[in-house]
Amino acid sequence: MAAAAAGRAWRGARLSAAALLALTLLALTLLALTAGRGGGGSGVGHPGSPTPPPPPPPPLPPGLREELRQRRRDLRRLEAAAGGGQTATGGLGCGDLSLATGVSVLGWGFTKVVARAALAGGGAVALKSVHGAGREVRQCVQRYGAPAGCRRLAAYKLLKEVTLLRRLRHPGIVQLHGQCYDNSGDPEIRVTAMLELGSPLEMIQLLQTPWEERFKICLSLVELLFYLAHSPLGSIVLLDFQPRQFVMVDGNLKVTDMDDASTEELSCKEDNDCTLDFPTKSFPLNCSAVGKCEGINEKKNLFNAYRYFFTYLLPHSAPSALRPFLSDILNATGDLRYGINETLKAFEKVLHLYKSGLYLQKRPLLLKDYISLKGFRMVEGEDYKCWPSYSHLGCLLSVHSAEEAAAICNSQSQCQSFIITQQRTWTGRPLASFQSSLTDLIPDANAVVYVKRSASSGERL
Repeated sequence: MAAAAAGRAWRGARLSAAALLALTLLALTLLALTAGRGGGGSGVGHPGSPTPPPPPPPPLPPGLREELRQRRRDLRRLEAAAGGGQTATGGLGCGDLSLATGVSVLGWGFTKVVARAALAGGGAVALKSVHGAGREVRQCVQRYGAPAGCRRLAAYKLLKEVTLLRRLRHPGIVQLHGQCYDNSGDPEIRVTAMLELGSPLEMIQLLQTPWEERFKICLSLVELLFYLAHSPLGSIVLLDFQPRQFVMVDGNLKVTDMDDASTEELSCKEDNDCTLDFPTKSFPLNCSAVGKCEGINEKKNLFNAYRYFFTYLLPHSAPSALRPFLSDILNATGDLRYGINETLKAFEKVLHLYKSGLYLQKRPLLLKDYISLKGFRMVEGEDYKCWPSYSHLGCLLSVHSAEEAAAICNSQSQCQSFIITQQRTWTGRPLASFQSSLTDLIPDANAVVYVKRSASSGERL
C-alpha cells in the first residue's frame, strides 16, 4: 500500500486498539532484529555453554517452492533489466534503521505494513515491510502451512518494488532513501524499504480545492504516465491503479506503491486476444507482429487516470473559456482516442492558455469601473467566503491580472473592492483578495487597492 496513504485505514480494514498495538510491536521487533542480526552475537543461553544451532527448517511444499521459484525468476529478470544505466541507490541502510526511533504504524495492506520512523540524523521516513498477518501471507499459509516460506514469498514483492524504485527516477515516483536486506539462509527474507514520507491523497478534500490545484494533480499524473510509457524498463503498467496508491509530498502527487507494477505487455496470437476490459467499457486493441498487445499498458494506465482522477478533478469550477478544451480531454481519454503523448500535449496546451491569459481574450474591459488607490493595502481579516478559495477566512482567488480580478469582483454581488497580493500559485499567477467593504487601509508602497466606483461614492477614501 502507499506509504503515506496508509495514514487512513485501508478500505475494509477494521482493527482494534490491541491489533494496532500488535502491529506497532511488529515494527519495533523488526528494528530490534535488524540491530541484532549480523552482529555475530552468541545469543542467549546458559552461562558458559554454547548456543545450540537451530533445527533445520522443514522442507517447503512443492507448490510453494514453485511459486517461490517463479517470483525469484521474475525478480532476477527485473534486476537484469534494471542493471543498465543509472540507478537511484538510497543512502540509508540497516545501521540507520537500527537507530531509528519513534516508530509508529501508519497502516497496512494486502502484503505490507507501513510505519513512520524518525531518523537519528533528523527527518522521518516511511518503513515498508512484509505484513506477516496480511491477507497474502494468511492465504498462503492456509494453502501450504508454511509461515516462514509464505513470508518469503511476500517479501519478493517488496524486493521487486525496491528494484523498480532504484531504477526509476521521476518527480511523480516516491523516492527510495534506502533499504535493509537480510537473507541469512533461513526460509525467510527480511527486507525493509525506507521511503520518502508523504500524506494521504484525500479525493474529498481535493474536490474542495481551487481548480488550478486540481489541474496540477492531473497534469502531474499525466507526466508520470508519460514517463512510465517510455521508461528505461519499457512500458510499465500500474495494475493496482487507485487513488490510495498515491501520496502528496510537498504539494506534489507521487505514486508510492509499485509492487503491482508490471513491465510485461500481454502476449497475443490475434487481435481477439487484446481486449482491454473495464467494469463499464471494453476496448479492442491490435496484436503486433511480435505477439504483444500494442500499447495495452499505456492505455490501461490512461483510462484508469480518466476514471479515477480526470472525471472528478478536471471539469468542476474550471474557467469557462477552458472548459471546451477540458471536455475534449475527457472525451478523448474516456474513449481512448488519445494515447499518452496526445494527452500530455493537450494538457500542456491548457496550461499555456491559462498561464498566458490567452483564454481571457474577447472579454469586456471592466477595470475602468474601479478606482485604484496606489500605495495602500487593506487590513487583513475575515470577510465573505467564496468557493473555491485559497483561504478559509475570505475570498482569495488566482487571477491572471487586475482586469480578470475586476471581472470576478463584478460577478460577485458582495464584492466591493480587491487587492492583488504578493502571493503566487504554482503557475506564477498572483492571488487576489476580494472584500465586501472598504476596510481600513495601511500604507504599502508595493500595493494597489481597487474599489468599485459605485462603492466609493458611499465611502470616505
